[in-house]
Amino acid sequence: MKFKDYRYHRPDIENYQEKISDLLEKIGGNVDEETELKAIHEFFDLNDQLDSMATLVSIRNSLDTKDEFYQKEQDFFDENGPKLQMYNNLFSKQLIASKNRKFLEEKLGQLIFKQAELQEKTFSEEIIPDLQKENKLSTKYSKLLAGAEIEFEGKIYNLTQMGPFLQSLDRDTRHKAQLKTSQFFEENEKEIDQIYDDMVKVRHKIAKTLGYENYVQLGYDRLGRTDYNHKDVKNYRDQIYNEVVPLVKELVERKAKRIGIENPKSYDLALSFKTGNPTPKGDLNWQVNIAKNMYEEMSKETGEFFNFMLEHELLELDSKPGKAGGGYCTYIPNYKSPFIFANFNGTSHDVNVLTHEAGHAFQIYSSQEQIPSYRWPTMEAAEIHSMSMEFLAWPWIDGFFKEDTDKYKFYHLDSSLSFLPYGVAVDEFQHEVYNKPEMTPDQRKATWRKIEKKYLPFKDYDDDHFMEKGTYWFKQGHIFSVPFYYIDYTLAQVLAFQFFVLSQENHELALDKYIKLCRLGGSKSFVDLVESTKLNNPFKKGTIKSVIEPIKAFLDQVNDQDL
Repeated sequence: MKFKDYRYHRPDIENYQEKISDLLEKIGGNVDEETELKAIHEFFDLNDQLDSMATLVSIRNSLDTKDEFYQKEQDFFDENGPKLQMYNNLFSKQLIASKNRKFLEEKLGQLIFKQAELQEKTFSEEIIPDLQKENKLSTKYSKLLAGAEIEFEGKIYNLTQMGPFLQSLDRDTRHKAQLKTSQFFEENEKEIDQIYDDMVKVRHKIAKTLGYENYVQLGYDRLGRTDYNHKDVKNYRDQIYNEVVPLVKELVERKAKRIGIENPKSYDLALSFKTGNPTPKGDLNWQVNIAKNMYEEMSKETGEFFNFMLEHELLELDSKPGKAGGGYCTYIPNYKSPFIFANFNGTSHDVNVLTHEAGHAFQIYSSQEQIPSYRWPTMEAAEIHSMSMEFLAWPWIDGFFKEDTDKYKFYHLDSSLSFLPYGVAVDEFQHEVYNKPEMTPDQRKATWRKIEKKYLPFKDYDDDHFMEKGTYWFKQGHIFSVPFYYIDYTLAQVLAFQFFVLSQENHELALDKYIKLCRLGGSKSFVDLVESTKLNNPFKKGTIKSVIEPIKAFLDQVNDQDL
């Protein structure tokens, strides 16, 4: 069966509620061990059916945000999702209270109980209307950006399609493309300000209703972070500031010399080489075929996985009008199918996003037999698989880039390292915002620009006055839809660098360690996954310094001026 044939039907909410209520009477109730365990698995199965329908709607809505049928179905889930969350909360309460807990921990593991305790803290029926409002605001933001129609050089483009112009060899084109993109955000400034202001206020209200001081800890708890807190993250951000920011500043200076620009502006930063950034040497279908060969050669497991994705048409990679921006991987439980969504635009980002999302998809494909709570790791752990896969693809990367291979490798490492300060800037901004929810939109913009100057001191917006006042974060969808998520990419990048270093020494050993990590899914917490794979914990002082030293050494031995 192909993805297009995967059947969607709107769930019968009343029927679901009846069935789930019957099961919940047996979970945490006065029943024997096996009866309770059977009811738990039936609860999982029922939720899988519901999740499958919600995921199909989400995918098809993002594939065409103008499709009225799936927009209505997305509205249905935005409205009913928070109501149904009540049953997950009841499940958590009753699981924690079970008289058979010791037996269930042996069968299901202890982590599900820790997750249940967080679930109980982060939900109450009282917040359902606020969760509905939060969902609708997130959908509104996504739809606004997906609908961008930017007139440039006589044609109309969406935000993703503007990407190649921002990397153009012609400086005037880059400059104009940035101003045109900024113009779209400026024209929608009031609406974006209002959406975010409403988001911050409703999240603060939810936090207060649940008994939190503000949204910060609630945001961590919602993300299932069981073994580190905002103090650990602050220590980690400080390491990035001290160890990585000076190195990235050096890399920007090297880039300026490479592209022959003495005082680079913000619109110069996306260009890395005077001869142009590395690009894949074929179209979308050609790249997918190269990826097929790569995964078949990489290992039996990766080959089987990628062919499953192709046979069931589970990759949607082209960029087109009305399609939501960005890239993601999700999972449809009823069909045991990962799904990859992306927007190719002819840049090296195409290969990055394909290998990145394939890392997510391979992980869920490898761990799909785990109980639903353990199929995915928490978000920061999930990004280890995606970012590491980008580096595990290196032995085959010449298939995509041909004569640009050396250029791509330098560019990939350079941009991955240069991403870290931006990633922690996004995180620090969100801590400031949710610690001071009373800030006005203008104060938030000033806060962003202050933090941006701290972590990206080289970013000069020139005559782009709209970005100069602190609005670059308008583009960062994670800030709107999944608060506090973005730091996860940087944590995972530090761990992916460790896989890179190991793969340079022994690719087979690195891949074996990677596959074992994928099979674990989310059966362990972030720190436990890191330690069980014998990787260095990013929160420990000194880790960042030790991890980036071999990366710096690799970049230093490349004569990048000749690329």
